Amino acid sequence: MSAQTLLNSLFRYKASVDDELLDALNGLGAETRSDNFRSALRVLNHAHLVDRIFAANLQRLDHSYTASWSSEAPPLAQLSADIRETDRWYTDYTSHISLHELEEVVDFTFTDGGRGRMSREEMLAHVVTHSGYHRGEVGRLLPDIESTAMRDVFTGYLHRTDPVRRQ
Repeated sequence: MSAQTLLNSLFRYKASVDDELLDALNGLGAETRSDNFRSALRVLNHAHLVDRIFAANLQRLDHSYTASWSSEAPPLAQLSADIRETDRWYTDYTSHISLHELEEVVDFTFTDGGRGRMSREEMLAHVVTHSGYHRGEVGRLLPDIESTAMRDVFTGYLHRTDPVRRQ
């Protein structure tokens, strides 16, 4: 398996489990929308901002983000739409990237003004691992969605999407 194939599979997995998590959050009743719910949205918004920052870095584009964190998150409906759009971008990006492009080192500026340098492959690995960490954090904040959070494993995704692997 090539790095490009693996990264594309990881981003398809990310999109799938993001969908499951967002659906679970949407399914929570209004009575469960507590301080922990608001904290969960801030955590997901942070992960999304980092996704957008690195999407700009991957394309060598400037972005307007001055921080990767916000004290307020957008409403769940807007955040869900934004996350899904960004997930589609990453899935498409990783389906077309070449080995040469993956290995290319890109200079960029962190939101604090510090300079950074990573290969595109490293940036993509960061985005996948960073978002997984924060999905787990949301699962800890909101035990009501534990069954969804517990499904957030790459092996489960691979076997759900390719049942032949179970034979």
